[in-house]
Amino acid sequence: MNRWLSAHYGSLMHIGLVLVTIVLLALLSWGLIASNLFAAMIAGAGLAIDIVLGGTNLLVPDDLRSQATERTLRVASGTLAHMAGGLTPEGCVAVCQLLLPETSAAAIAMTDVIQTMAYVGGETLGTHAGVPNTAPTREVISSGRMQTFSSLDRDERNLLAASARPVDGDAQGDDLYPIGIIAPLTVADRTVGTLKLYYRHAREVDRTQLTIARGFAELLSTQLSTYELDRQAELTARAEVKALQAQINPHFLFNTLNTIAALTRTDPTKARNVLREFSSFYRRTLESSSKSLIPLFEELEQTRRYLTIEKARFGEDRIVETEAVEEGCGEVMVPGFIVQPIVENAVRHAMRDEGPLRIDIQVVRDGDDVMLAVVDDGNGMDESVAERLLEGSSQNSSSESKGTGIALRNVAERIERFYGKGSGVEIMSKVGEGTSVTLRLKGAAPAHE
Repeated sequence: MNRWLSAHYGSLMHIGLVLVTIVLLALLSWGLIASNLFAAMIAGAGLAIDIVLGGTNLLVPDDLRSQATERTLRVASGTLAHMAGGLTPEGCVAVCQLLLPETSAAAIAMTDVIQTMAYVGGETLGTHAGVPNTAPTREVISSGRMQTFSSLDRDERNLLAASARPVDGDAQGDDLYPIGIIAPLTVADRTVGTLKLYYRHAREVDRTQLTIARGFAELLSTQLSTYELDRQAELTARAEVKALQAQINPHFLFNTLNTIAALTRTDPTKARNVLREFSSFYRRTLESSSKSLIPLFEELEQTRRYLTIEKARFGEDRIVETEAVEEGCGEVMVPGFIVQPIVENAVRHAMRDEGPLRIDIQVVRDGDDVMLAVVDDGNGMDESVAERLLEGSSQNSSSESKGTGIALRNVAERIERFYGKGSGVEIMSKVGEGTSVTLRLKGAAPAHE
């Protein structure tokens, strides 16, 4: 109520002064007509005071606007600092604490697309991340539209019971707010979380509170978009450097030159062919590194060049590759270096001491997605090693093992960046039987003719 009076103070004063002026003018006119000197004097003095107050009041709207602007800038600056790292639990708690006094809400919460990141209200400083999103929250994330909700919803009651715990640890089970507002947080037309405002009384959810909720959500969305742009720029630069480092491998370079040198004595014609493929391989490597996306068939051609070089080194019968690409999928635009590094890992780590290594590349549609799998029948690995590879690290300190992890993590990062959530890399492997690395390219399937 106090905040509402402060916000409308100027308008109320103006209306009040107009009414007082009318009454005083009427009293002054009656005093003059009725020759009532005392009434006329009282009315005249009142008009003088009214004029002074009116003049003072003319300054109030500008002053209030100035204060409102200052508060808005302060809030924007504060939230920007806390959103600089994205939707983290610590940043969300700080933002909720900053925004709560600026609303009539009794509590405020923030979520990502999966769980509650922060809850602040009453004596509660903030919840730990992990409480699953409620049904109304999931609906807002799905639709991308702001809506109100009732805490009579079972999911909302469970959320409040799990989240609303004050610092001393006593649960606030009775502190269930009957109504609230959920506003989406969006980045590039994609909902990444929500801002939730809880109220004690349904009458408090008026047009002003809806506007405040929408405004704060748009402010946070803009700041999250800035963070995402910075993150993607950094990721792009790091991915391109890693891609070049992974491809221009000094061991691969030296081994290939040694192979060509040996072939010049034993098979000059083959030496020329390998040298030609080697030249094309590195030329394409440098060209692809300067492009964001290339057709998939170009990436597969580059992979075949790499295998030609490795066959010259190990022998034609040591590597057997097959390729099956569903019609239309070869034209799909993909980041460079997403297939060849996986095939290279198979050659470097899956090949047995004897016998051929079979590598099968398959590309198919899966609804609106494209699935790209590289399957080998080599040495395989246990589950823990596969997990470490996707994390970009390895307990093995050798540079070769680290390079393998960096290459796969690099592929996973770029795929998620280009195709969004739901895209990525999955590794399935069994020791002694082989490995399957599957890439899901979300929404990349070409339209059916």
